[in-house]
Formats: sequence, C-alpha cells, structure tokens
Amino acid sequence: MKHLSHHTRLLPAAALLFVAAFQTCAANFTSGSTGADGPLNVTSNTVVQLPANGILNYTTITVAQGNTLTFTRNALNTPAFLLASGDVVIDGSINVNGGHGSVTPFSGGLAGPGGFDGGSGGFTSADSVLPGGAGMGPGGGLPGPGGGYNFNGAGSGSYSTRAPQANSFDGPTYGSNLLIPLVGGSGGGGVNGDPNRGGGGGGGAVLIASNTRITVNSTGSIVARSGEAVDSIRYNSGSGGAVRLVAPRVYGKGTLDVRSNLSDPGDANRSGGAGRIRVDSIFKVEPTNPGVENLSLGFVPANSASVGSTMIVFPPNSPTLSVISAAGQTIAEGAPAPVQVQLAFGSDTNQLVTVRARNFGADVPIRVALIPAYGNPITYDTNILNTAVNPAEVTVNAGFPINTLINVQVWTR
Repeated sequence: MKHLSHHTRLLPAAALLFVAAFQTCAANFTSGSTGADGPLNVTSNTVVQLPANGILNYTTITVAQGNTLTFTRNALNTPAFLLASGDVVIDGSINVNGGHGSVTPFSGGLAGPGGFDGGSGGFTSADSVLPGGAGMGPGGGLPGPGGGYNFNGAGSGSYSTRAPQANSFDGPTYGSNLLIPLVGGSGGGGVNGDPNRGGGGGGGAVLIASNTRITVNSTGSIVARSGEAVDSIRYNSGSGGAVRLVAPRVYGKGTLDVRSNLSDPGDANRSGGAGRIRVDSIFKVEPTNPGVENLSLGFVPANSASVGSTMIVFPPNSPTLSVISAAGQTIAEGAPAPVQVQLAFGSDTNQLVTVRARNFGADVPIRVALIPAYGNPITYDTNILNTAVNPAEVTVNAGFPINTLINVQVWTR
C-alpha cells in the first residue's frame, strides 16, 4: 500500500459539521471496550497487528518503562484505537511514527497507521527530468526541486501548521482540533529527477480511551511524528500525526509529541508541519489532592494541543465519504482496496468519478484529488447536498492522464 491512502477516509474538516451535537460531560463514560483482547502488558518492545477496523478491546493497558508499543498497519490503514475498560498506565512509549523515504525500493516514506504516505522521488533520463510524486493526504507536499538545504525545494506535509520554514510547495493545513474523526499526518513531496529523495511519511493517529483513567507518567510518551527524506538533508518531511486521549481522569507528566520527525532537533527549519493533540476528560483536578491540576502532560508542540470534555469515542452515524466509481470502475463502499486508475494509450481522458456522502446532514464541500505516481495532483472542488437525501452522491467529470497510475482520493474542504 505504498503511496496510497484509502478512499473511504473522512477527513477532520468534516468534524465541524457535526461534532457540536456531541459535546457533553458524560458522568458514566464508557470507552466502548468489550475487553475481548484481555489485558495488554508491554514488558518488551511489542508490535501489534491492527485488526481490520483498527479497534483493540482491552481490559487494562500497561506499558513498562524502557519499552515501546508499535503497530502494523491494516488493509484500510486505519488509525489505532486502543480501548480499555480499566486503567491505562504508560511508563514507556506508544509510537505511531511515519517512516523516512527509502532507497530500496525507491519510494516515499510509509505513514504511521491512519496517516498518509510520502511521494516518490522522480527519475532523470538522457533527455528529461521526471517530477517526483506528491505526498498523500489533504496536507500533502508537492514535488519540487532538490538542491540540499533548499527552502524552495520539494514541499513538506502540513496538518495543524505548515513547516516553520514554509515554501510554495508545502501542503495546506487542515482538520479540527477536536480530532473527531481521527486522522493522521500528510506526506512530503518527492524531489524531481532524484529517485533517492522521496518525501517523508506522515505521522500516524492513535486514540486511547479508558472507562476509568489514563496515566502517562514522567518516563512515558505517546509519539506520532513524521518521517523525512531518506538522507535527512531535504525539506520534504511529512507532517506530524494525531494523539487523542479520552477518559474521566487523565493524569501524568509524560509527553505527547506530534512534531515532524527531525533527525537534527537543533534545526527546526527542516521539519514539516505539526500534527494535533486532543485530551478529553471530566475531572480537571486530582480529587485526592485538591488544587493540583490533573493535566501536567507535556504537549509538543504546545500550540497544536487542546483540552476539553467531548466525552465520545465514536460518534453515532459518523459521516463518511467514499469514491464508489472511477473511470468505469465500480468500488464497493468500504472496500479495503485503494482506488487506482491507469488508462491505456488511446483511452478517453475524460472520465467520471462518483462520490457518496453519508450522515453529514449538510451541504458538504468536497475535493476530489487525482494524485499521479509522479507529478502534481489534479483537483476538482464541488458539493454534495446530504440533507434530505442520505446517502447522497455527486459525479465529477475529471481529466485523467494517460498511462499513469492515479490514486483517487476525496476529502472535505
């Protein structure tokens, strides 16, 4: 699934259309965990395969100091949802970082679960320079020139912010600080004419919810950073990902980190944009120690975090967008395969893309993006009136390049 993101993913801008109805302080909050996966006790570095829907149902979660919990992506590349009926205690690390660009095979970095991959580097022949590929996702960086420390080189991914040293090839910001729905970071663009310079993968997305409490102690961390170009001397990093904690009580002095993944922390100008952090809890002070603030966590960066009491994990009847047909292909709603199109020579470049919206209850502004393996995306903006009719559909007449692998994505604007 390199360079691809699934067509059914709903992006955070859509949260603005429905989340207000769910802002409540639920006295009897439940994470929704069935407990079917039992207790999770991480006492050595552990990799968990995410199930098809990304949801893990634990009784309790404990990550011991000095140990790291990571995940293997599923077919839909969903976020990681860790639900617990009891306490969650993190003294070690939970990591959904994106990957760096790769030399073997030549490619952009794979995103963490729930994030978007980086674009591939381009190639050079005797008579031409092939552009790199765009980073995936709504904040994906565009392909661009190389040249080492080049502020105007291939673009970085964006999420809550753009890169500190932004340029015209960087992607746009997107999303809601509520992190409903939960989505990760976007990929960086590939360097033109250089297969070794794919963009970094976006940071992944992780939600941890507990019926009782979540404690991230001073040695603990939850990290959703992005990847960089393969040699870490370019500016085409992905953007940081997303971390959301939901529990009646959230304690600790640990770190939640959604920065772009810098090999050299002293050079912030080489990073992509920051991700998003959200903590939702009911009790704002430790009841056994009045006056002591519950939330002493270190948010990195601080301006990408928000705190509230939106005590809901999965909104009922969540809005979704799906590409259900593209260039003559019929795609089952919710199918695991990404939407890919490659027209043969001689084909009609004018093709139809049909998008289905479900459960928005609004006039939904959307963007259909045709993202080629190499070169800039082609985008089409339209609306789907999803009020009286549910689900509702719209068909876009799109121009597809010939003999080029195209990934078709859709998100809200």
